[in-house]
Amino acid sequence: MSDSVRIRLDLTQPSSQTVLVHMEWTPQWNRQILQLPVWTPGSYTVRDHAQHLHSLRLSNGSTAQKVRRLSPSRWVCELTTLEPLTLTYAIESRDLTVRTGLLDPDFASLSLASVAMEIEGFRWMPHHLEVSAPSHWQVHLPLESSVLGWLAKDFDALIDTPLHAGPFAVKPFTVHGHRHELLLIGAPPSGWPESFMSDIERVCQATCDLMGTPPPAGDRYQLVLQLLEKGYGGLEHDHSAVLQFNWSALASKKGYRQLLQLIGHEYLHQWNVRRLRPVELRPYDYSQPVICEGLWFAEGITSYYDLFLPLRAGCTDQSMLLEDFGEELSSVLMSPGRSIQSLAMSAEEAWVKLYKATPASRDTQISYYRLGAAVAFCLDVRLRSFGTSLPVLLRHLWSSLGEHHRGFCRDDLHQWLASVDNGLPAELDHWLDDTNAVPLEKSAELIGLRLEAVPQKAPHHGLTLKASAGDLVVQRVMKNSPGMKADLVVGDEILAINGFRVRCIDSVADLMRNSSEVQVSFVRRGLMKETFLQPESAIETWRLEVDPQASSDQLALREQWFKIF
Repeated sequence: MSDSVRIRLDLTQPSSQTVLVHMEWTPQWNRQILQLPVWTPGSYTVRDHAQHLHSLRLSNGSTAQKVRRLSPSRWVCELTTLEPLTLTYAIESRDLTVRTGLLDPDFASLSLASVAMEIEGFRWMPHHLEVSAPSHWQVHLPLESSVLGWLAKDFDALIDTPLHAGPFAVKPFTVHGHRHELLLIGAPPSGWPESFMSDIERVCQATCDLMGTPPPAGDRYQLVLQLLEKGYGGLEHDHSAVLQFNWSALASKKGYRQLLQLIGHEYLHQWNVRRLRPVELRPYDYSQPVICEGLWFAEGITSYYDLFLPLRAGCTDQSMLLEDFGEELSSVLMSPGRSIQSLAMSAEEAWVKLYKATPASRDTQISYYRLGAAVAFCLDVRLRSFGTSLPVLLRHLWSSLGEHHRGFCRDDLHQWLASVDNGLPAELDHWLDDTNAVPLEKSAELIGLRLEAVPQKAPHHGLTLKASAGDLVVQRVMKNSPGMKADLVVGDEILAINGFRVRCIDSVADLMRNSSEVQVSFVRRGLMKETFLQPESAIETWRLEVDPQASSDQLALREQWFKIF
């Protein structure tokens, strides 16, 4: 195995919450560089996994080798011989997220991007993985088994692999003739719905139907669902997806619907982003952030269709889709940041903004997930007016690029759109590069829908408040709101409205009702202050509704839209 790397993970002391890592290989050069990824593919922010690493040792036989740090996540060793090397280190694993790792007496959940070191020159070589775990645990990995344990064809395949170990429930299910497995960690208090497994199968089958192909992962696909008291999210992999969901939400039909949407979202990522990948991410650069405009397509298109997949699967109905999609569009329309940040800019700034929210975030930025889904909607409707659709474009990109492991860029979208109509590339550029550019109301109208503004019942002050131990503290001040005009800022403690002490959030709106101006007493940096605030009327939300006056042409387009493809 001189041209491969052997890696052993020791999970046998779960109460220590420390993973012991042992790596062996035969160097090919005297200068050996080691690197721990600084980010996890699918989560576009610097994680600095090296902060959890300690006790690093490198040796050949019994001879210790001096290792020098080049950067926070990168080391180098100058060798005098090319004898086999052994690298050992420890990773503290105390963080239960889909992007990092946890080891405790109950189970292990590890993203190997936060654990495994890349050996320069061996990235595209086979990696043999062994795992030691407590005797009553089972180890689950979506890798091919080998004599030593598991085999990853290269380093990318290794760190794309989520590792789970523990006494879990494992349930098989079948999609398009391919056998998958569901790994369940936790359960809702009232148990799973009887239709749960069949619903998962149908949502995954609907995803295959959308793309027009069987699942690219084939028989080797592992869906991991971690059901927690709090939590929501997922991370896609070539042969797996790891999801977190809060069990309390499953008590409602809407919560269950959201779980099915999350499953559809991560399952669709098998195609869109894992294999049909923005060109900037081929191959991955694990050493630094990679600016990638195509994230809007990777996440926005996927977010658009995750709402439709349960409908296509027969798990929801059209009214539920309009409710859920209306909430998505409302979040875009209610985001002041869409006048500051374009969709392309949102994707490019993901590394420094999306995962690092500040009090100003909602006023200065917009999520490329949600705005991307809004652009997907407008593009889909526009294409349908020409007799085609967004699924046709998606399938074209898959068959021409994704299947062949080639990255895509904006020019690839332009080329296909121009074959439909010469004006479409410029329209897409406008939606991507300009602010407040997405024609949501016009697009809804084209398919016999309408966006209706719902007025806010309570007086609008523009303050987001947090109640803590009887204090009301300003967490956010909406841009150009009455609160901003009254010179209130984040961190101010609201004491009274018109002389009446306030200790709960609802009291603020109640004391402003029927008043054109109120006196606000507050504390800033330990000093008492007063200001005057003039409440305004405002929009609470937007609803997506059927237009009863829709024409026959609009109705026909709407029925096509509901069918997806």
